[in-house]
Amino acid sequence: MSVLSVQGLTKTYVGGDGGVITVFDGVDLEVERGEMVAIVGASGAGKSTLLHLLGALDRPTAGRVLIGGRPLAGMNDDAISALRNRTVGFVFQFHHLLREFTALENVMMPLRIGGMDEGSARDRALALLDRVGLAGRVHHRPSELSGGEQQRSAVARALAADPQILLADEPSGNLDHQNSERLHDLFVQLAREMEIAVVVVTHNRAFAARADRVLQLEDGKLAPLDEAEGVT
Repeated sequence: MSVLSVQGLTKTYVGGDGGVITVFDGVDLEVERGEMVAIVGASGAGKSTLLHLLGALDRPTAGRVLIGGRPLAGMNDDAISALRNRTVGFVFQFHHLLREFTALENVMMPLRIGGMDEGSARDRALALLDRVGLAGRVHHRPSELSGGEQQRSAVARALAADPQILLADEPSGNLDHQNSERLHDLFVQLAREMEIAVVVVTHNRAFAARADRVLQLEDGKLAPLDEAEGVT
């Protein structure tokens, strides 16, 4: 069974003139455990909106989203939030770390909010920060970390609840080449070694090429990218 399944996904909005704007029209997607999928497409194609729908941050106009085999349709907001918090991790282009807290405290926070005791949350956060190469930087605040270290801290935080799915929106978009490559290596390792389903939106050709599948979002449709076209 797919960890993430989308069937006939449609999303429309009503524009300022009263007309209907269709962002997606019948999108289908299946992502297996341990698989990394890259989604590419022109700016404004709706890639970020798609990630929000995949991660239950938004609801589709029509179609079905299943996370861990559970359909979101019919769930109330509290049930969706609970499922999302247990099952989905998010990494965005900007790290969104809380400035007044250390890397360790930032990673601990979702665990403590979820009810984990302080000692267990600390042990879990330390292990994750070690996993992303930050064992020596756990007591540094975001302002004391490099851009790459900040983003890897954000990845550790996204993994705190041991999610089945990791969704990333241009995670290396603000990093230099060296830090981007290190982050790309990390995402590939997470999919392979931790068997997390990874879906990443990226404009980075090298990053997309490392995914198991590359899909292009164009004109409201999601389809395998023709290798001859390259990554846009």
